[in-house]
Amino acid sequence: MEEWKMSIGTLNDEVLNRLAKLLDNSTCGWRQLANAVSEQPKFRCSESELTSCSLQVLSAAGSPGRTLLARLADRSCSLDFLLYCLRKMDHQEAMQLLTTAVAELIRITVQPQSQKSIMGGRVVLSCRASGPPGLSYQWFRGKDEILDETGSTPELVLCPLTPMHQGHYICRVNHGENCIFSQWAHVVLVHSAGSSPGCSSSLFPGSVSGLHIIYHPQSRSVSEGDTLILECNAEANPPAQYAWYHNMVPMPQHRTRSLKIPCVTTADRGQYKCKIFNLYHEAWSDPATITIGPSSITDASWVEVDRGLDSQEFRRSTFGPGIHPLQEIANPPPLAKQFYATDKVALLIGNLNYLYHTQLCAPMADVHELTNLLRQMDFKVVSLLDLNWQEMHSAVTEFLLLLDKGVYGLLYFAGHGYENYGNSFMVPIDAPASYTSEHCLCVQNILTRMQEKETGLNVFLLDMCRKRNLNDDIIVQPGLLKVTANIVFGYATCVDAEAYEVKREDVSNGIFISFLKRRVCDDEKVTVMLDRVAEDMGRCQITRGRQALELRSNLSERRSLTDQIQTSDCSAAYSARNLQWAVAHVLPKSHYLQFDCGVKVQLGFAAEFSNIMVIYTRILDKPDDIVSCSAQLTDFPVDVDIDLKKSNQETLLEAGSLLLIKENLPSPEVPSLYTRIRGLQRLRRELTFTVCLHYTYSNMDEEVVERQPVTVGKPLVSKLNLHEPRPPRACPTVSSFSLDSFSVPECSSFAEAFTSVGSA
Repeated sequence: MEEWKMSIGTLNDEVLNRLAKLLDNSTCGWRQLANAVSEQPKFRCSESELTSCSLQVLSAAGSPGRTLLARLADRSCSLDFLLYCLRKMDHQEAMQLLTTAVAELIRITVQPQSQKSIMGGRVVLSCRASGPPGLSYQWFRGKDEILDETGSTPELVLCPLTPMHQGHYICRVNHGENCIFSQWAHVVLVHSAGSSPGCSSSLFPGSVSGLHIIYHPQSRSVSEGDTLILECNAEANPPAQYAWYHNMVPMPQHRTRSLKIPCVTTADRGQYKCKIFNLYHEAWSDPATITIGPSSITDASWVEVDRGLDSQEFRRSTFGPGIHPLQEIANPPPLAKQFYATDKVALLIGNLNYLYHTQLCAPMADVHELTNLLRQMDFKVVSLLDLNWQEMHSAVTEFLLLLDKGVYGLLYFAGHGYENYGNSFMVPIDAPASYTSEHCLCVQNILTRMQEKETGLNVFLLDMCRKRNLNDDIIVQPGLLKVTANIVFGYATCVDAEAYEVKREDVSNGIFISFLKRRVCDDEKVTVMLDRVAEDMGRCQITRGRQALELRSNLSERRSLTDQIQTSDCSAAYSARNLQWAVAHVLPKSHYLQFDCGVKVQLGFAAEFSNIMVIYTRILDKPDDIVSCSAQLTDFPVDVDIDLKKSNQETLLEAGSLLLIKENLPSPEVPSLYTRIRGLQRLRRELTFTVCLHYTYSNMDEEVVERQPVTVGKPLVSKLNLHEPRPPRACPTVSSFSLDSFSVPECSSFAEAFTSVGSA
């Protein structure tokens, strides 16, 4: 087949990384591959090149297999020769991975959807594909190719809609001589009394807005060897994309609404969920629990198994004396007890921009990555960067308000810290040069307060140094701990040792998170999961002798971070926590500004962390005689932190964010300007700023400027007023609360906001 003639370089990074991992971690690994490809002289590696591959293990993210594959790609090694070499090595798993990847070299990830719209409306048909670089798109209406400028892009825009646009559309994705066709999409014109010519002000008039799941995957029991098929379907505009998860571990090969696993084994049992998303929305399906029973085995099959052993001897060695194998299957051992959480809540704090101490790089990326992983396991996550002493105290207090009986609570801290006399202390960004315990937060005191809530699990992940603080000779006496057998401490390093971070040009990670993120979603007892993280760190040469994870725990039950939430006994409390958490994560709604010159501007908002927000501006419409225009933001309040040199930038990277935020952001193809607002926890009043529209007419050289003030309320965590000391828990009742718009009364805590709702 033609695709097998392509170079290794046509494989995407995800496939190459998975292939490299197989080569790095197997006996028939990368060295055997290097030996096999040397059959052709141009692929033969020199001793220095092999040594260079070997030295990759000294780097935290290094991979000998990945380096070897890159060298082969540079020499134009074809996929069929790579498969030939893997077959010589008898590396079955790598062969299967490569075969699957090649079969999906060009794969449509977003299918165009049938739509209805009024006369003069706007319809956008989207088709997106993954594959090697250089994919091109061709749109057809029936058999006729669409030759205008949008007919060769992933999105076909029909505006204003006329009767001639009605019909069936299909997209062809090309790469060289290879191509693949999308599904058909039917565009229908509907008549409306209020319709008028011209593009509608709504982005997708007449079609489904938002995202709505119409079919969830269903729980079922299948036998070993059967084919498992799960379906999930959603109505969305722009069209939805699908991502499947098995026990909260991503399944990157499954990106369509249908999940198909041929010949299932016991390894495929567990919980499956589907994430459905588009450019503006994200939703999760209901979980589907899959149980794998015994295969439909015939008597002849048992004869085959017995071959080479006496029949009675086989029964004794496999099932015990006097037990027939079929009888063993009919009476399986009792299942281990399943544990549940009444809810799962996490507070993640990353301090990096210290005022009087060394500034750190990794906490931003560490908090962001752990936030995404915990959300996959249904944790309510509050993620905060750069908190001072008062803000850390207030944040912990608000975190404790989200805890209750049976709730799993997790606290993660990345930043400067120390340990004295068995107590761990987290250092705020405003701690003085010679800080003591009075300038910091004692973790053991937080644990005492968590126990008062009768939580089901208390997990502390402390990514900080544990050296002695010679400036502090005070012995802090935390409150008396209860014997609850549900406490887990995961320290990034040992007592009297330092924790390190790996600095890179783009995104830095702490050593601890670099290893934890590979295991944290494992469906294992928390202590078992952390033990495996410790083993992974111990095998890495770069950390050996420098940093080793330390685990302290009295956890007696097999509780896991992946345990499901069971709310039947506490639905009211669960709803309360949902609302309390939501209050601190409300983004402003999109704003649409109409300027006197005829330009229409959209303001959109996205949350990077609970206290960091990105605002983007985009031009939706402009008169033909305006040749250039841009909408820029200015005049922000002094409470928030904005780098003016990095405001109104064309990319997130230029705006100061090293992180890709998919939620609520426009398509990269749509020109936008980004501004990043930090320190929202210090915002004392409503967030106000000015939108400056700069534009030029075709017959004028001078630039014209129009201004409009904008007020967006108190977004995200700013509603909680973390800059204020926590007052006594009281708040006067109010008459109403709009859950649709989250019009929260001006209270200083989650609890106060909920009290207002309860009294409405």
